Amino acid sequence: MLFVPRMRMSRTSKCWVRLCRPRFAALADWIRSNDMETVLGLIVGIGLSAACGFRVFVPLMGMSIAALSGHITLGSGFEWIGTWTALLAFTTATVLEIGTYYVPWVDNMMDAIMTPAAIVAGTIVTASMVGDVSPFLRWSLAVIAGGGVAGIVQGGTVALRAGSSGTTGGAANPIVSTMEMIGSILVTILAIVLPILCLLAVIWICYKMITKMARSAFIRNLFVRKQSASA
Repeated sequence: MLFVPRMRMSRTSKCWVRLCRPRFAALADWIRSNDMETVLGLIVGIGLSAACGFRVFVPLMGMSIAALSGHITLGSGFEWIGTWTALLAFTTATVLEIGTYYVPWVDNMMDAIMTPAAIVAGTIVTASMVGDVSPFLRWSLAVIAGGGVAGIVQGGTVALRAGSSGTTGGAANPIVSTMEMIGSILVTILAIVLPILCLLAVIWICYKMITKMARSAFIRNLFVRKQSASA
């Protein structure tokens, strides 16, 4: 007889399960009604969106390289990502983004800029990987799945860097930046080469990031200030 241990879930985790359950049910219905190639494209897009949450331009550069080498097929209207001009632009932006995050205190200001940029990038990469579906469905999936995953991962990194800045005065921030860069590279490669395994990793990453945000003093203070201002 197989013994399955019972897992205790926190109140925050239970709330997220109740919130996400109908969305997962709708996603399951959509998967059953579409071909596997479209579903696989969505999974690749979600993985790349998670990588955007770590670093915005690393997955875009990876997509451009993969498209030029024939490893992925971009959706209609997104062929420009697989051009040499786009690769040069993404490579330059990647170097600048990675380098900027190693400048003390500038990295915290970069989070304010890169948070909306990560959501936009996550939406674009997911939309570019979804196959022949209606534009409404493509962008709905891109915004909800791609932008949502990128926002969750980026929010977790913001909370992590804020905690590092508060406890170490920014001395440990280069370590956080290095971990984010490595995470973005690994998730990008995994999304393109082993998308199913990457999806499992993304689910685990999102859970950890949500938990980190729920426990972050920085995030709680933002909500307290917002409530105080509205009162």
